[in-house]
Amino acid sequence: MWKSPGVAVAIDPSQVVPGLYVWLRVRWDEHPFISNRLTVRSENDVEVIQSLDVRGNLFYYPDKSTASPGPYVPTPKELQAQRAAQEAAAKAALRAEIRRLEHAKREKRLRQRDAAVRADRAWEDAARKTRAALQALHRSPKAAGAMLLELSRETAFGIARSNEVLLHLLGEKKEQGPQFHALNVLTLCMLLGKKEGLTERELSDLAMAALAHDVGKVKIPFELFKTSKRKKYQEAHVRQHVMFSVQLATESGAFSKEALAAIADHHEAADGSGWPRGIRTMGRSAAILAIANRYDNLCTPEASDQEPLMPAEALARMFSLEAARFDPALLSSLIKLLGVYPPGTLVLLTDGSLGLVVAPGPDSLRPRVLVYSPDVPKDEAPTVELHTEPDLRIAEAVRASTLPLDVLDWINPQQRLSYYFSVDSSD
Repeated sequence: MWKSPGVAVAIDPSQVVPGLYVWLRVRWDEHPFISNRLTVRSENDVEVIQSLDVRGNLFYYPDKSTASPGPYVPTPKELQAQRAAQEAAAKAALRAEIRRLEHAKREKRLRQRDAAVRADRAWEDAARKTRAALQALHRSPKAAGAMLLELSRETAFGIARSNEVLLHLLGEKKEQGPQFHALNVLTLCMLLGKKEGLTERELSDLAMAALAHDVGKVKIPFELFKTSKRKKYQEAHVRQHVMFSVQLATESGAFSKEALAAIADHHEAADGSGWPRGIRTMGRSAAILAIANRYDNLCTPEASDQEPLMPAEALARMFSLEAARFDPALLSSLIKLLGVYPPGTLVLLTDGSLGLVVAPGPDSLRPRVLVYSPDVPKDEAPTVELHTEPDLRIAEAVRASTLPLDVLDWINPQQRLSYYFSVDSSD
């Protein structure tokens, strides 16, 4: 008695194997077999079926088969279409990745530029207030003291309450004045103070001392500071600026005892070689002010007959020749803060590029570097954060005197380094 073969399942000719009971849904005269339904018995039957134009019209009956269909094998045309589709998808993915990277690069550049602009604007505002206060402190000490107190509190508030504080090398500042050194020292003091865990009140006192530590120089002939070759009595006169600074700060009534002590001791040293008292022990704020003041004086000496050291050279000198003068923990913190290649250092990268370090990075050996790109304006040149570029490193520091004039004109490494900080406004 005839029995229904069951449910037919569509298969591709490439899946035909011996043992399948198949149905060729074509006219009887379009194939060489006796019937449209048959059991595939040999490889020859397989080859015959695969040679026929039965794609889409080939089925098998699981209930009457002794084998299962083989794997599907795409035709050359299908393979070509698949490859084309894969290549198109890969190209689309690559274009999307390029767009993502370009967007990320633009966003990073905007963030860097925004932080640098914030630092520059903050410096301009602080410089204006500092210059006015320092010039007025000996004439109107109370009014000037109030100005310095307000600036110090604002600075301490921003530093203490921000999660991220970034140091920036600023653009060229054409004006001259005592505010340059005062703000550089203030910046280093604030960053070191935050790193050392100073409270907001302690940071404010330290800021006051940093801004006014040299104000007493107004009572000493200007020309004495312009040479390092001073006679003994001249040197003694120069050293009186510490006493005069304390006096002027005291007359203002705005400085705390801690701030006055820091001013009084900012030329002292841990090994007793400092002045004016030659003491070995000083307060934490004084120790921070002393180390910040020394670093900036090495990079931008006041005497015209002293050659400024590159930032990396200044740190190396302090570490190798002057370490006994400073609290070792503070010296270590300063090096970690500024990095082995501090802002203002000219560097040669391992890919042969020349760059200017504009900010420290999380890795002391991998700062942020402005890459020399003579084909574009300096403010549009690429800035590379080396800690994100594993294959790019600093090969060596470079002295400005070894560079051609056209390169120096573009890079413009300032003789007087000017730097300030930005704080994350979202904090």
